[in-house]
Order: sequence, then structure tokens, then C-alpha cells
Amino acid sequence: MLRFQHPSYLIILVLIPILLALFVAMIYWRRNKLEKLGTPLLVQQQLLGLIPARQTLKFILSASALLCVIIGCANLQKGGKTETVQRKGVDVMIALDVSKSMLAKDIQPDRLTRAKQLISRMTDKMKSDRVGLVIFAGRAYLQVPLTIDYSALKLLLNSVQPDMVPTQGTVIGDAIDLSMQSFSQKEKKYKSIVLISDGEDHDESALEKVKQATETGAIIHTVGIGSPQGAPLYDPVTKAEKLDEQGNPVITKLNEEELRNIARAGNGTYTLLGNTDNAADKIIGEIDNMEQHNLGAVVFADYISYFQYFLFTALVLLVVEWLIAGARTKGKTVSV
Repeated sequence: MLRFQHPSYLIILVLIPILLALFVAMIYWRRNKLEKLGTPLLVQQQLLGLIPARQTLKFILSASALLCVIIGCANLQKGGKTETVQRKGVDVMIALDVSKSMLAKDIQPDRLTRAKQLISRMTDKMKSDRVGLVIFAGRAYLQVPLTIDYSALKLLLNSVQPDMVPTQGTVIGDAIDLSMQSFSQKEKKYKSIVLISDGEDHDESALEKVKQATETGAIIHTVGIGSPQGAPLYDPVTKAEKLDEQGNPVITKLNEEELRNIARAGNGTYTLLGNTDNAADKIIGEIDNMEQHNLGAVVFADYISYFQYFLFTALVLLVVEWLIAGARTKGKTVSV
């Protein structure tokens, strides 16, 4: 079975008919120019070393080289042997706080950006776990259902902003409840929730939701974003610090105590986000130590690549095209 590893490069093939049309237009333009100089036969006799259709040959070589380069970049492959591997892992729902307090800049560049970086590093370190994403502020929304397509999750993660949740607040209880609904209701274990938040405006129902989650076998880890000392709340509309009624900056602080209580009640761990890699290693280490279940078989195919043959052919064609000199007239080289 043949396939292209990077088929998106094949869109560049549209350049070839465009170049062909331009080349034909140039031929007609040059022919009209020669006719204005005199009789075409007499003009051609003034050109030393004229080879009919020389320019057409050079164009064919260049276009063929471009075709080979495009196919080489797309990497034509042939299927080889296949191997079936049983995939084991756990289901992980990441609950990300996107309230406006996550725009505070007590950690650079801001809390939300660092949280996204952490999630991205976590997925880089995952092997075969299924992962999903819930975003929450005053309400919780399922952004990505459980999947093993980490690239798709990262793509959707990049677009996450506070204005995606119009209701402000930090309803951690709703986030945990929605995360639990996203798991398989048949499983009584193999489930983990990673809650990433600054813990501010913690709602009273959270600990009750945590208790319900642990009763169904889920383990809840929390990650604190920000600093206990706090930072001014950034207003994305005015591009400045948000002020209270007295004109003083509104300060948002990391509520570590609440996040620790949630992690303790959820039989998980609390992590204060400092170094992103270290935090990701700690959380993924905890997930890897959980009991894992069979998530089905995955078939891996060993493909043989042929890109090098196309790139070598393109190089040869370009060298040949370069060696074909243009015709000369009185010491000047021209293309015909």
C-alpha cells in the first residue's frame, strides 16, 4: 500500500500548471518580439549555437525537478510489516480554570498561558492514556472529549481564552462534576482528574463533588497557578489593571489551602506550578503509577520511505538544466 506521509505538501502541485501557463505566455511574447526585430529566420541566424526548443527543454527539466521536490517533501511511502500492540492506560480529564483571574501576571507571561504550557508538556509525556479537556469559570464546558489524539487537543487548547466562558467565577464543583460525566460510567477506577486553577472564588460544593468522584474510583490532582502574595487583575478590555470602586488595583491571590484540601479529599497530590517540566513529570508520574486498563489494540505499520530518490532525481535534473547554456549573439548569452 502506497501513501504520502505529509500529503499537505501536495497542494504545491498547483504551481506546475500555473508555471506552464506563464511559460506558454512567455513563448508567445518572445515570438512577437522577434517578429518586430525582423524576419524570424534571419534573427535566428544571428544566434550562435542555437538549439531549437532549448528553452522548452530547460523548462521541462525545471518543472520536473519541482515535481520531484514536492513528491519528496510529501514523502511517498510503501507499507511494510505491521505489528499489533495492546494499549493500556488510564482516562485523564484536565479541568482548566479560564476565569479572568487567570490573566494575572504574577507568573510570566500569565497564569493561563503557563497552564496551557503545562498541559502541552503533560501530553508530550503521555504514552497511551486517553485525555480530555474541560474549561470552566462561572460555568463548566467540555472542550475536548476523551481522546488519544494529543495533537488535536493541543490545537484546541491554543484557542482557549477567558471570553469562551461568559459567566465569570470559579465553579470548581461544576468542573469536577462535568469531568466525571465525561468518563465511562461503567468503570469504577482507571480515572483521574487534573484540576488546574488559582483556587480563587472557590465554591462550597466542590468538596462534596470531590467526595462523590472518589466514591466512583477517580483520583483528583490539583495544580496551583499564581502566587499566594497575589498580583493585580488584568483587564483584557482596557489592557490595564482592573480597579475597584475606590480606584485601587484588584488583587487576585492563589488559594493554595483550598487546592490542597481538594487534592487531599481526592486521594491525589497538590503541585504548585513552578518549573513546567518538573510539574508535568510529577503529575504524569502519579498517573503512570495508577492501575491501568486495556484500551484496545493499536496496529503500527512499518513504512518504507522513498523521498531520497525523488530529491536526488530533482538534483540531477537541476544540474542538467544548469549545464544547458543559452545561445550567444556577439559575446552575449541569451535564452531561446
